[in-house]
Amino acid sequence: MSKKLFIQTLGCAMNVRDSERMIAELTQKEGYELTNNEAEADLILINTCSVREKPVHKLFSEVGGFVKNKKEGAKIGVCGCTASHLGSEIFKKAPQVDFVLGARNVSKITQAIKTPKFISNDINHDESEFAFAEFRNSIYKSYINIMAGCDKKCAYCIVPHTRGDELSIPFEIIKNEVTKAVLSGAKEVFLLGQNVNNYGKRFSKEHRKMDFSDLLNELSLISGLKRIRFTSPHPLHMDDKFLETFTSNPVICKSMHMPLQSGSTQILKAMKRGYTKEWFLNRALKLRKMCSDVSISTDIIVAFPGESDEDFNETLEVMKELEFEQIFSFKYSKRPLTLAASMPNQIDELTASKRLKTLQDLYNSILDKISKKQDGKVFEVFFEELKENNQIAGRSDNNFLINVNGSEELLGCFKKVKINKTSRTTLYGEIQD
Repeated sequence: MSKKLFIQTLGCAMNVRDSERMIAELTQKEGYELTNNEAEADLILINTCSVREKPVHKLFSEVGGFVKNKKEGAKIGVCGCTASHLGSEIFKKAPQVDFVLGARNVSKITQAIKTPKFISNDINHDESEFAFAEFRNSIYKSYINIMAGCDKKCAYCIVPHTRGDELSIPFEIIKNEVTKAVLSGAKEVFLLGQNVNNYGKRFSKEHRKMDFSDLLNELSLISGLKRIRFTSPHPLHMDDKFLETFTSNPVICKSMHMPLQSGSTQILKAMKRGYTKEWFLNRALKLRKMCSDVSISTDIIVAFPGESDEDFNETLEVMKELEFEQIFSFKYSKRPLTLAASMPNQIDELTASKRLKTLQDLYNSILDKISKKQDGKVFEVFFEELKENNQIAGRSDNNFLINVNGSEELLGCFKKVKINKTSRTTLYGEIQD
């Protein structure tokens, strides 16, 4: 009988890809088989996130639950960003954990499972040219890492302390990975990095020089690749070449993530974001003008230390002007190792909650208006997920989630869909013959 592997993935798309790589290494090199039942697993992995405080606290309750339910002799490993920054502290708080593997140490998973109390959390371990085994959760789309780490020093962010310095993956490795994914059935790839449009600034060895725009253009030439998405670009690096490439290349999906974080230049400076409100508006409005069907998503943090009512209102004004199609909004979360954690003028929880509600209420009103405008439009949809009640879901080029009546023969297909019903999060339509 094969050994069983259960993995719980928390956090961002990069964690999803890291989990895929660990699954690949363990199934192909160590004979494990995936299971959705933790009670039958011989190995339980928790791939953690530490961007906010709540997932870190949740980790130890999750470990407790796994300890209670696991079968005798099963091992538990804590991986990812929390493993990077807590390291051996995890053993002290949860002695039942068998090994700790940081976010830049995924290639050591086969060593970790064989070594008692193994720990590896070097945030600058170089995996940029490691030949990982292949596994993907979906045959229709593929996550592709193009870089690791982050050189930005945003005052609120723990990521540089968990994923290390920025390092680009050589073009030929990326191209080969995309090509293999397409040959195995993928029609869409999702390029991943902390600041993807800063690609090419540093490699571990001498490699062909290219920037992110060049990378996009080169990858778009791969036969059979229909769509390219990416996350997350940094507003600071959104030069005209990047915007022109995004707009003009038909393989690049017209969905742009632009993390605003705050609409106040004063708060942006305190956050050490490197750009002003005026720069952000200039780039976003230029993009809207160049690409009329673009959808723009963003991240917003409310109640950053020192944020006044006036600062918060500036964020609301930017939202009203740009009318983002999607926002990811959070109350500021104090993180260890960050500059903001020791800043004065921390905002109280009540004020933070009120601001978040105000922002989300505004977003919902914007979303109502945006979704209603889609009624009657026709989109080309790439179908990738079966839903309940004989529904199948996919996304438009500009990232609207669209459901139609259908079955599994539509998976992996592109179809024209006319919208006949809208909601805030999902559009519904009929396939056009």
